Amino acid sequence: AAPHDPLSRFLFDDAALVVVDKQAGMVVHPAPGHASGTLVNALLHHCTDLSGIGGELRPGIVHRLDKGTSGVMVATKTDLSHNVLARQFKAHTIQRRYRALVHGRVQNDVGTIDRPIGRHPVQRQKMSSQSRSGRHAVTHWKVLRRYDRERLTLLDLTLETGRTHQIRVHFAEKNLPLVGDPLYGNSKKDKAIGDGETRRLVEGLNRQFLHAWLLGFAHPDGRQLAFCSPLAKDLQAVIDHLEALYG
Repeated sequence: AAPHDPLSRFLFDDAALVVVDKQAGMVVHPAPGHASGTLVNALLHHCTDLSGIGGELRPGIVHRLDKGTSGVMVATKTDLSHNVLARQFKAHTIQRRYRALVHGRVQNDVGTIDRPIGRHPVQRQKMSSQSRSGRHAVTHWKVLRRYDRERLTLLDLTLETGRTHQIRVHFAEKNLPLVGDPLYGNSKKDKAIGDGETRRLVEGLNRQFLHAWLLGFAHPDGRQLAFCSPLAKDLQAVIDHLEALYG
């Protein structure tokens, strides 16, 4: 992906790693049904020296964002940097913050969800806290804004762990599904939003309202780095409209 590639923006690029602002709709690494057009393909086009530890299909990938999630992501270019970053993810010292819009009124201003996540026992494409092989998963949340008439709440989330679909599962299981989520969401709730323009914007998202806005970690050379990404345009349009409605 050259810097003008609309699918991702380069925020940082040196001999050790590359940080991108991933657009929604882009799959991170090749998988059945997604052999090309992935973030890995784009990165390999941009830099031929991604680290080999992840294997041929996942070079340099130490973490991932779901296809429908936008925001900041790091990929490594050397085996050393891959190991350094992987250790930080394992030790939960990486700083990861997200914005999410959920259906429902979140009562408390702050809180934590601590429920294990693993493969759903019946629906194999989904994750669940009911899995027999669930792994420790912790999400901290803070309410940024309540849009009570529309029964929507804007949250700032801090991930302590990074399980697959963690935020989406944690909130769906509290009956606070992410707006627009095609897998864990509730399209009836999307369609039931009272304000017509909000409903139109939400139905036009074609993805969950989830954005990784901050990623902070220690570079292999010891520097502490942090990268921010503004809310993606489609998500910002929803918030701008709600803010105008609520003054």
